[in-house]
Amino acid sequence: MSLTIAADNDEMGKIACEQAVEKLKYYTKKLKKEVLIVFAAAPSQDTFLKCLAKQEDVDWNLVTAFHLDEYLDLPEDHPNTFKTYLNDNIFGKVQIPEDKIHYIKDVRGPAENVARAYGKAFTAELARIKKSGGKYLAFIGIGVNGHIAFNEPNSDIYSSQAFLNIQIDEVSVKQQFDDYKDHLDPNARYASLDDVPRNAITLSCAGILAADTLYCMVPGSQKASAVKGFIEDPIGERLPATLLRLHHDINVYIDQDSAAQMAKQPELAVM
Repeated sequence: MSLTIAADNDEMGKIACEQAVEKLKYYTKKLKKEVLIVFAAAPSQDTFLKCLAKQEDVDWNLVTAFHLDEYLDLPEDHPNTFKTYLNDNIFGKVQIPEDKIHYIKDVRGPAENVARAYGKAFTAELARIKKSGGKYLAFIGIGVNGHIAFNEPNSDIYSSQAFLNIQIDEVSVKQQFDDYKDHLDPNARYASLDDVPRNAITLSCAGILAADTLYCMVPGSQKASAVKGFIEDPIGERLPATLLRLHHDINVYIDQDSAAQMAKQPELAVM
């Protein structure tokens, strides 16, 4: 695991972006290979995606995009859907072909059918791209309770399915409420905790860990406890993010605020 501790959120996003772009340029420009990317949709990704959206040295025509998770309880035109977030922050700003952008909200039907259909599309594209020599990258974050995507504490983190139906726990509900309470669009602010969605579809932990390379951005003081647990706690269901330590190529980016509770290295006194 590569761990970068940046001075602040802006620096964190810039460093993560630069390193991810080097990988993207290598595959799409030099090797002319396709890349599948899953994108998280959260404020933790803002500075990273702002930088990524400006990159012109990536052949975006060779990118196939899926998203990490999505609310089931919000209508498609709601400003807080992850489809809206990703379109506003990345998909509407780079030249990924429309037929290569796969939104969960575009799949119709009962929730269990949506997870199955979207998972089938994801695994089919992954198999096709890998067979042709391409790669799978995941751009993710960690929640305040240690969730990854919407794989919540004590959920089925060992499932082999690609996408799962999940009930969002109360800590995550509070995080979603706080994320949007000062949103510039008044329609995006939840009136109360009762208005925050409770049901979602998420890429499974197995689906995340199947990536060739993971980029994980976790800024902010509200994430300090989760970062400490991710680094220091035993691997298991209580903190799904701990599973990320099993990955063979993960790059983690935090800032001084989110690093605040990590164990400190002892320093030698000057005699």
